[in-house]
Amino acid sequence: MHEFCSQRLLRSPEETTQLATGFAAALKPGDTILLTGDIGAGKTHFCRSLIQARLGYLEDVPSPTFTLIQTYDTEDVELWHADLYRLSSPDEVIELGLIEAFSEAICLVEWPDRLAELAPKTALSAAFKMTETPGERSLTLRWTTQYWTDLLKEHNLA
Repeated sequence: MHEFCSQRLLRSPEETTQLATGFAAALKPGDTILLTGDIGAGKTHFCRSLIQARLGYLEDVPSPTFTLIQTYDTEDVELWHADLYRLSSPDEVIELGLIEAFSEAICLVEWPDRLAELAPKTALSAAFKMTETPGERSLTLRWTTQYWTDLLKEHNLA
């Protein structure tokens, strides 16, 4: 399986918000983004911005660190925001209903390593990394399907 990759620099939280807003407009039911990066790297900021843009209003979007999953009803699709940091086994993912959501909803998954073999093979991976400049992040996107190549190009997201 061939892997595709795109890297970009996000110079401010506002640039991260702008990118997330672009993704909010592009994503469809069954799309999953797996977000990795250290604590404070920008994963939750990206998710919060994407969710608020998809909803079309400024909803309080808490980090699901303790609830594990937050769901949002958007105009046309349910959006799941998962933070799997506290999970100890992939079996717990099944109990949350996340596996079914992968095919029906838009899913944003922080700490996707907890999914192990349950991670969707067609997901887009987004790795956030802090740089030496305060507020700046590097983002590496990785994917294996033509679907993401087309979507990223069409919406100018890569």
